[in-house]
Amino acid sequence: MPGNQGKDVTKSQFFKNARVYRLGQLDPAIKHRISDALEPRRFQEGNNLEMQSIGWVPPYEGDDSLVRIVGDAVLLTLRASAKLLPPKVVNQVTKERAAKIEEQQGYKPGRKQMKEIKEAVTDELLPKAFNVSRDTRVLFLLDRGLLLIDTATSARADEVIGMLAKAFDPFPLENLYVAQSPAAAMTGWLAEDEAPANFTIDQDTELRSSGASGAAIRYVKHSIDADDVRRHIQSGKQATRLALTWADRISFVLTEGLDIKRIAPLDVLKEGNGEIAQNDHERQDADLALFSMEFGKLMAELIDALGGEKRV
Repeated sequence: MPGNQGKDVTKSQFFKNARVYRLGQLDPAIKHRISDALEPRRFQEGNNLEMQSIGWVPPYEGDDSLVRIVGDAVLLTLRASAKLLPPKVVNQVTKERAAKIEEQQGYKPGRKQMKEIKEAVTDELLPKAFNVSRDTRVLFLLDRGLLLIDTATSARADEVIGMLAKAFDPFPLENLYVAQSPAAAMTGWLAEDEAPANFTIDQDTELRSSGASGAAIRYVKHSIDADDVRRHIQSGKQATRLALTWADRISFVLTEGLDIKRIAPLDVLKEGNGEIAQNDHERQDADLALFSMEFGKLMAELIDALGGEKRV
């Protein structure tokens, strides 16, 4: 069975993870208005007294546009920046400052005064704190009616959705529902030792008990023994994660929440892509076009394998 043999895609436009949502009715011409909608919330580095800053930045380095459009694919990037000011440092300086004040006034500062001291210390230290930034990529697949967020956490996905909702009013976004739960489907594939058409089962999986114990068994880069897995399933465990390869082109891990993790293009998919590109941006465009097309097909076949989409 094919394993996770993808190339290093750190600098490519292939997402590493994808939380997938259904876009409601959108005017096809929206892709030409997205930049204007995002511009008021372009990222601005916070001043010395702001702990956090958030906003949209250009998806490509060396390009000032907040939107990159390749066909029906629209790529955005959200940046969140926070000042790194460890509480331990603040508490230590506050303690030292309070000791000096106690010596001056002859008694320990009360609760209200300690709060004021801590706030003053924080304001003094903030300008010296380091900024730590993280970027989250967002992809509209307008031809598929899907929105992808390159993150493995719900908190970062919610952060992106919140910013999109501020830019577009209303923003027609829904959760993606399928007829068969991924956990039930993955458990069935493992029990039968057979993946759906055009997919193969790879070596990583997790089976977890639905009981109070939450007991779990994990296979990590380890061949999955069908009989062993069936025994775990018969004891009440269900598959919560399963590594798969689609069409010998993309490997990934499917979760019980329909999240797609550890996305990796296999060598056969990357060969020759972008060879005629003249510069970095053209190579990135070629990557973006390839990922958008192939991942769109993957999602269509995966949804079919899960019994089709269910409208709620």
